[in-house]
Amino acid sequence: MDLPPCLAPAAILVALLVDRCWGEPPARWHPVVGMGRYLGALGPRIAPAWGAPAGTVRPFVLGALAWMAGALLVVAIAFALMRLVSGGPVWLQVLVTGLLLKPLLAWRMLRQEVVAVEAALGESLAAGRERLGWLVSRDVAALDEAQVRESAIESLAENLNDSVVAPLFWFAIAGLPGAALYRFANTADAMWGYRGERQGRDWTWAGKWAARADDVLSWLPARLTGVLLGFLGAFRGWRALPAQARRTPSPNSGWPMAAMALALNVRLGKPGVYALNAEGRSPEATDTARALQLAGGVVQALAGGAVLWAAFAWGNTA
Repeated sequence: MDLPPCLAPAAILVALLVDRCWGEPPARWHPVVGMGRYLGALGPRIAPAWGAPAGTVRPFVLGALAWMAGALLVVAIAFALMRLVSGGPVWLQVLVTGLLLKPLLAWRMLRQEVVAVEAALGESLAAGRERLGWLVSRDVAALDEAQVRESAIESLAENLNDSVVAPLFWFAIAGLPGAALYRFANTADAMWGYRGERQGRDWTWAGKWAARADDVLSWLPARLTGVLLGFLGAFRGWRALPAQARRTPSPNSGWPMAAMALALNVRLGKPGVYALNAEGRSPEATDTARALQLAGGVVQALAGGAVLWAAFAWGNTA
């Protein structure tokens, strides 16, 4: 059972405040860690060994069934938790729901990781590459200084959607079950949604359902993130944004990344795959700071929107 409309935005504010003050809960209590364990345990059972003749139907069906079972489980747990608190006092409902929502978003951790990459890059290129490897899944061994910084800024923009905007969007639409479903889908895509080989397994078909499910659930939030970055960046590249966003293989991640590139007037890209705002300059340390400022502005805008939503909903129910 979801919170009444006038209380949901208050829970968002609690979640953002807890994230700002304390960050992530211990791993043993973290729901996203639990989702990862589920996905990690089932992965070898659904994805065939690389090079083994497995066909297409069997891994696709197994991947879809495993995804749906996990999604049903997280939604059921979230719904049960909401039922438990629904009969309590208003303040308790807001507090508990905000605490349950917090692990499904992660702005403080994302910001810290990007800051850490820039600090390491200030020490040496090797240190910057090593720290970037904590943040991205791509091969970082051959990246130069500008490419390390590009990758960090890209990850900031993409994960601003995945870790903040999209969970809050789905919480606003469908309460805690909606946010939990999104985080499961996004985690599944990160672990299963690969084309070809990963860790000795063929994910071409086994991860296809997970990849498409994340594409569907991220479609609107990714575009919202891009628009918010564009407004806060005050750039004049609105007509260029859709075309730039389509340069990435993903139908969604290009929107926040292209908006960030245009707002900063820098080039962002993945070597040999795509380039966003290709005519832009190479990013510098000041651009990382500016990117963090823009992303932080999006978080502040979401908090401000929650305040306005709460005031409007409270006024209508008073």
